This record gives sequence, structure tokens and C-alpha cells, in this order.
Amino acid sequence: MTSFQTRGATLDYDVAGTTGPLVVQLHGLTSSRERDGQLGLNLARALRGHRILRYDARGHGRSTGTLDEADYTWPRLADDLLALLDHVAPGERAHGVGPSMGTGTLLHAAVKDPDRFGSLTLVTPPTAWKSRAEQRQTYLANAALVEREGVAAFVEQGSTAPSPPALADAPETRIAVRQSLVPTVMRGAATTDLPKKKTIAAVEVPTLVLAWSGDRSHPLTTAHQLHARMPRSRIVVARTPYGIMAWPGLFAEFITTVDTGEPLA
Repeated sequence: MTSFQTRGATLDYDVAGTTGPLVVQLHGLTSSRERDGQLGLNLARALRGHRILRYDARGHGRSTGTLDEADYTWPRLADDLLALLDHVAPGERAHGVGPSMGTGTLLHAAVKDPDRFGSLTLVTPPTAWKSRAEQRQTYLANAALVEREGVAAFVEQGSTAPSPPALADAPETRIAVRQSLVPTVMRGAATTDLPKKKTIAAVEVPTLVLAWSGDRSHPLTTAHQLHARMPRSRIVVARTPYGIMAWPGLFAEFITTVDTGEPLA
């Protein structure tokens, strides 16, 4: 494990492989690279001939955080990502992949520095634009719940919520944020959103959208709107656990296609 300091936080990361193009893999809100692996979301595991950079976002997993809510908005997390890429692979293009919060981070980073990315893989895109208002209230309520009753109450509440069909066989996991930081992280998430649709439409990076059905926090409407607006994108929807099992292979095929310059299907 290696660490990198930026804007008051220490980001914990590792790089697998020594040769080939760089892939940077992000994770979702209250998760970590280790927890995403347990959930079957380590999509780069089938990829060969690449260097794989995985890291824990600030306040998550083994990374430290701050008590500034604004630090957990997606544009600020995008600044962390770009700074880490400058540290690990200065001047080099990277393939970016990440679910939910990772998708938000990648899109803001691609808007800030479009030449930095050779491709984007947007996994389970979160609520955005009109659908973000309801999710915002959920995050604020979760922050208040943790302050009032502790993180165990938040975890218990989450355990009773319906899971998308694609996660029917997923193991039980714990959140990867320290209790003292959960309210701050949640309130930061409540104040953020994806870039404006017309801004996203200008991102011409080859893009793969991997979505699943039956999840109000990661609605198919967001995934389809991203696909409709991003000129070089394709979309695949998982409706069962078998659909998620296919994602690493789809991701590896997509990255290989981009690397070789073949046209996207």
C-alpha cells in the first residue's frame, strides 16, 4: 500500500502491474476498493497487460478525511483523482472506471481535463438532475440518524432496504467510513450532482455505461440519459447476478477495443 497527500487528506492506493496502459478504478459512497471487491465490483480483475491503480477516496477505507462537507462533493473528489493521476502517472492518459460516486467523480474529472482519459466506464450511475432532489433528502436524513443514534442504526436501516435483483447473491458488507466522518460525507454527497447535460454531451471520450435495474438510488433513467448524450457510448444493463458476473469481461473487451483503436460496437 502507498499513500499520497492532497488538500488535507492522505489517499491510500496501490498499483498492480508494471507495464501497459494505466487503468484507475474508483468506488462508491461509503465503500472502498476492498469492499467493492467483496461485492464483485472489481471490474479490472479480468484485464491483462495493464497497470491497475485502485485507491480509497478521502474519508473512505484506509484514506483519511477532513470535516469539510464540500471536500466530499464530486468536483472536489475529481480534483483528488486528477492530483493522484499527476502523482502516479504524470502526463499519461488513463482508463477510468467507477460505480456511483466513482461515476460522478470521473465525469467531473473528464470535464475538467478531457485529455486525461482514454476511456470512461460509468458503473451504476447515481441519481442526477431531477432525481437528485429526493436522494439529497435521504442523505441529509442519514447524516442526522448517525449523529442521533450512531452508525449501527444507519447500517440496520440499510439492511432492510430492497436490493436490486443483480445484487441478490451479494455478501453482507460493512460501510467503509468511520462513524465520526459519516455525517460529513453524507452532507457532502447531498450537495453534489453530475455536470450539466450539455456539458456531458461535449465529452467525446469512448464510454461504457454499466447499469442495473430495480435500484432507486441508481436509476436506469440516469444511465440512459448519459448514453443518449455521450456521443461515443454504449450501455449494458444487468438484471440478474449473472449480468454483473459478465461485467469484468465486458470491461476488458471494451478497454482492449479502445487500446487497439477498433470501432466501438
